[in-house]
Amino acid sequence: MTDVPILGEPPESALPAEPGHEGKGEIHVVHLYPREMSIYGDLGNTRCLAARIRRHGYTPVVHQHHPGQPFPEQAHLVVGGGGQDSGQVRVEADLEVIADRLRDLVAADVPMLMICGMYQLFGNAFITVEGKRLPGLGILDVTTQGNEKRMIGPVVLQTEFGDVVGYENHSGSTTLGAGQAPFGTVRSGLGNNGEDGTEGARLRHVVGSYLHGPILPANPRLADALIGWAAEVATGRPFEAGTLDDAIADEARNRQVRRLVS
Repeated sequence: MTDVPILGEPPESALPAEPGHEGKGEIHVVHLYPREMSIYGDLGNTRCLAARIRRHGYTPVVHQHHPGQPFPEQAHLVVGGGGQDSGQVRVEADLEVIADRLRDLVAADVPMLMICGMYQLFGNAFITVEGKRLPGLGILDVTTQGNEKRMIGPVVLQTEFGDVVGYENHSGSTTLGAGQAPFGTVRSGLGNNGEDGTEGARLRHVVGSYLHGPILPANPRLADALIGWAAEVATGRPFEAGTLDDAIADEARNRQVRRLVS
């Protein structure tokens, strides 16, 4: 377990809080398997969260959880990213060890953001092209079938957090269970499977999605929803948001929406 810095960089907790808004409390962020499952820029989600937590006036404490290590004692927000099939194989045994802890955190409404490979591992199973069934955690009621063809390209979603943009790059085709809510509906792109118009999955405060980018810097409303839920878990009080200038992120997102959605 490693508190900031991440991968040898300066600690995000060194970023200044908004003047007059320091000391609202610590928010502990746990990044699952940053070496094995963070190959498409998804580490940027953790950096974005740490920076925005600080700017909202809270103190971010970022932990890295690696296979074989004890899970952090405090966890108010959990994130995971995408990885190659070999990376998923390397973390499966450890996921089985920490599965009950993760399920308890979900039941306690701890927010989680699971992208691509970790989204699949949070589901019921991943079925390889050869037909081998690899069990998942079963937190999200989704099942993924491996395919020869990849789904690649920019995406625009309609979600409860407004338009969400990102970039998908996955060969797995994911199907939602009968009662499983999606993260969003596809306005442009392929989403879970290219057929039913859904993307990702949502349960309580858990969000699973295929969107890289990384997703959070381009979608501040989603980032702040996760931070708000985490702040309530961490402090037992309502989230006290600071005033952040998201004009550049909003313009970048709106341009992608205009480019892809007629």
